[in-house]
Amino acid sequence: MRVNFIAKAQTILGCPVQVISGEEEARLIYQGVAHTTGGADQRLVVDIGGASTELVTGTGAQTTSLFSLSMGCVTWLERYFSDRNLAQENFDDAEKAARDVLRPVADELRFHGWKVCVGASGTVQALQEIMMAQGMDEHITLAKLQQLKQRAIQCGRLEELEIEGLTLERALVFPSGLAILIAIFTELNIQSMTLAGGALREGLVYGMLHLAVDQDIRSRTLRNIQRRFIVDTDQANRVAKLADNFLKQVENAWHIEPISRELLLSACQLHEIGLSVDFKQAPYHAAYLVRHLDLPGYTPAQKKLLATLLLNQTNPVDLSSLHQQNAVPPRVAEQLCRLLRLAILFAGRRRDDLVPEITLQALNENLTLTLPGDWLAHHPLGKELIDQESQWQSYVHWPLDVR
Repeated sequence: MRVNFIAKAQTILGCPVQVISGEEEARLIYQGVAHTTGGADQRLVVDIGGASTELVTGTGAQTTSLFSLSMGCVTWLERYFSDRNLAQENFDDAEKAARDVLRPVADELRFHGWKVCVGASGTVQALQEIMMAQGMDEHITLAKLQQLKQRAIQCGRLEELEIEGLTLERALVFPSGLAILIAIFTELNIQSMTLAGGALREGLVYGMLHLAVDQDIRSRTLRNIQRRFIVDTDQANRVAKLADNFLKQVENAWHIEPISRELLLSACQLHEIGLSVDFKQAPYHAAYLVRHLDLPGYTPAQKKLLATLLLNQTNPVDLSSLHQQNAVPPRVAEQLCRLLRLAILFAGRRRDDLVPEITLQALNENLTLTLPGDWLAHHPLGKELIDQESQWQSYVHWPLDVR
């Protein structure tokens, strides 16, 4: 039957058709993730398909173990939810069966280990959409999965499944995919998972292009966008250097995590892309572009944070937008925004030798900015800009004391 199908398919399509093994699918999925997903190099990749689930560990572009297991959201739906009842017993049976399938390969996966876990399946995409719709952060945890399972059980039947953020087209296979994912989290003791930037399709494309995996996907993305929108990279680097200097001065007081620092520096690199559209509304255009551009290496929540920071890089602050993103806590988003705005302000003359020596101190949300003794007296325009910025920050209860 397979031979006949392939022959007919080749005739209709007019090109050769190649059927790949489950292990080859797992390898290609990993390559797709490696080319498009930021974060630590040592990773575990999970892809729950309709009839199979791929689990791959690797470092950089190299896989260290790969498995294709005979369980999927469609087959588990037919096997454990065929009566359409979203009962605890059905979930228990589905999870137990999935753990039985996982158990023979779990030791090898744990042996190779991982620093980050990413999911590349429709189930994980659905979870991401649910969490963003409900204002949660983007990290999938076992506690969140169990919470969603209880919500599904409360709905009673598959036809009545309603969860905020869950689309109709994903609802049918969501409970079975959820049961498999809970089993994977439990059996492998996964602490957290995020959505991958690509999977099988991207792995195939990058394989045909014979491109090496960039060691820093996010840096590649930033370079490509800067080139596309003719960004002054010297100025972008100047702002990033100043923002990083500010962050180092306040990091003991504000406890900003490395990923937040990286997102701040990314915003610095992109803050002028809106100028390619229009000068007057540049922050709005920058935010729009980031929201709608493909940004390999950044998760949807991180894209939303970047867009929000760019929207608030100057002029009065839209505090509600900083609170509506879910990549970082609202308080951290406010802190990143303050550092970005100050870096842009003090790098505004676009020359390294015109950037003053600045000391920044933080006490809770109070910022004290100290300039060289006579700098304000010799720079009346700079003083006016600083006074305006201090006023804008005071409107949203961000105390800024300039000395």
